Amino acid sequence: MAVDSGLKDDLVFGDPNAPRFVLWNGKLRPVPSKPTDLPLFDLMSFAGKLRAGLGAIGIRPPPPGHEESVEDFVRRNLGDEVFERLIEPFCSGVYAGDPAKLSMKAAFGRVWRLEQNGGNIIGGTIKAIQEKSKSPKPPRDPRLPKPKGQTVASFSKGLAMLPNAIFSRLGSKVKLSWKLTSIEKLDGQGYVLTYETPEGLIAVQTRSVVLTIPSYIASNLLRPISSDAADSLSKFYYPPVAAVSISYSKEAIRKECLIDGELKGFGQLHPRSQGLETLGTIYSSSLFPNRAPPGRELLLNYIGGATNTGIISKTESELVEAVDGDLRKILINPSAEEPLVLGVRVWPQAIPQFLVGHLDHLEAAKNALQKDGYEGFFLGGNYVAGVALGRCVEGAYENASQVSEFLAMRAYK
Repeated sequence: MAVDSGLKDDLVFGDPNAPRFVLWNGKLRPVPSKPTDLPLFDLMSFAGKLRAGLGAIGIRPPPPGHEESVEDFVRRNLGDEVFERLIEPFCSGVYAGDPAKLSMKAAFGRVWRLEQNGGNIIGGTIKAIQEKSKSPKPPRDPRLPKPKGQTVASFSKGLAMLPNAIFSRLGSKVKLSWKLTSIEKLDGQGYVLTYETPEGLIAVQTRSVVLTIPSYIASNLLRPISSDAADSLSKFYYPPVAAVSISYSKEAIRKECLIDGELKGFGQLHPRSQGLETLGTIYSSSLFPNRAPPGRELLLNYIGGATNTGIISKTESELVEAVDGDLRKILINPSAEEPLVLGVRVWPQAIPQFLVGHLDHLEAAKNALQKDGYEGFFLGGNYVAGVALGRCVEGAYENASQVSEFLAMRAYK
C-alpha cells in the first residue's frame, strides 16, 4: 500500500535489533528477541523458564474444552511467569485490555492454532514450519523495500502521510465531512445511503456496501434494518485510551537506562502489578529518525485501557502529570526539568476488545445480515480484521476481494 500510494521513498524502518523492555521489580528488563536470548535474560527465573519449556512441549494440563481467555491459555501452557511478566504487559500494550477477559482464540489466533494443530505449542510450530516449506512462496514485489530483519515501519513525517497520500491519489472519489445517517435496502439490487454533507443531504445508490466504522456506530445504523445484527455488534467493548507525547532533554534520561550513552530501543511496557498507571512508552526518537531535534528525546505514552477507565475524567494536564510521574520512577531523573508537552489525545472509545465470545458475536452479525437478505453488505475494520495497522490493511484487501467477487457474480445474472 505504501508503494501504491507513492510513499516508498518516505518509508522509515526501526532497528530490528532495538530491544523491548518490561518493567519488573523496579528495573527495565529486556525481552528476548531471539532463541539465543532465552537462557540468559533476567525477566524470568530459571524455574519460570523451565515451566514454560515443559509446557511448550506438552507437559501441562489439557485444553478445557471451552473458549479460554488469554490468561487461562498462557498460564495453562506456559506458566504464571510468562503470563505475568510477558503476556500481561503485552496485552496492555497492544489491546489496552484485560487478559482475564480477552479471548485467546480471537485476540491471538495464530498462537491458539498452534496447540490446536500440533497438540502443543512446539508441535504446532514445527507443523506450521513444515507446511510453510511445502507451500509455494509468492514472488516478492520488486518495488518493495527490504528491511534488515523483522521490524516496524513508519513514514518520514509520521503515519498521517499514508491516508493523506491515498486521498491525494483517489482525489474526488474520497468524500470528506460526509456523515452516513441511514441505509435503505432497495426492492431490487443494491442500497441507498443517505449522507449529511456540507452541501446538505445527499443520497447515493450502490450495489455493495462495506462498513469499516466502529461496531457501535455500525450497530446504530443497522438497527432500523437488522435488529439482530445491531444487537450482536453492540456487544463489543471499546475502553478509553489516551496518547501523551512529551519530550525531555537527553540529560534527563537515567544513566542506567542508556546503552552506549544513548536511549536505544523500541520502548517499555508496564505490567499492572508494578504499580504504574501508564501502560507503556514508545521511544519515538530512538526508533525512527528526525522525530526530535538534537539534544531531545520524544516519548509516546499510552494510559488508560480496560483496567483504568477513570482516565476519561482526567484533564490533559492531569494525564501528563500521571505519565511524567511514572517515567520519573524508572526512566527519567526525578530532578529533571518538566517535559515539553507536544500532544495529548484521548479516545473515549479506543480499541475494540476481542473478549471471550467475540468471534461468535461477529459471526452472528454476519449471519443476521445474510438471513435478512443483505447481499453485498460487508463488515470490516479493526473489530473484524484485528487491531494492528497491518491487519487492518490486510482486512481491507480482503474486503476489496469480497466486493470484487460479489460484483463479478452479479454481472453474470
